[in-house]
Amino acid sequence: MGWLQRLFGQEKPENAQVNPEPAAPSEETGGETIPPERLGLEGEYDQSGLAKRVALAFDEDPSFDDIDTLWVAQLGSTVVLKGSVPSQDILDQLVNIASGVTGATDVQSDQVSIG
Repeated sequence: MGWLQRLFGQEKPENAQVNPEPAAPSEETGGETIPPERLGLEGEYDQSGLAKRVALAFDEDPSFDDIDTLWVAQLGSTVVLKGSVPSQDILDQLVNIASGVTGATDVQSDQVSIG
């Protein structure tokens, strides 16, 4: 089971992207541009957009497929990782990937245990 399915209960949309272009301002967004941390998988507004795009980024690396004890959340533009991972090296890789997602200004991993 992939990260998106496990964490958010959804399959990967056909046009899902880790760093999509934002949709044009619309009535739904009050004519405003969507903030990067609220950008969904297909460029739409999504309250949990950043966390979902981080999960998608983790899905794109098969070396993380066996990790099912880590969760991804967001506080504004901060990605929050919680749970446990097998090694510090894997945690460092995950933090690096999460940091590269558009809209992420920080990644908190102090709630992750190693082992």
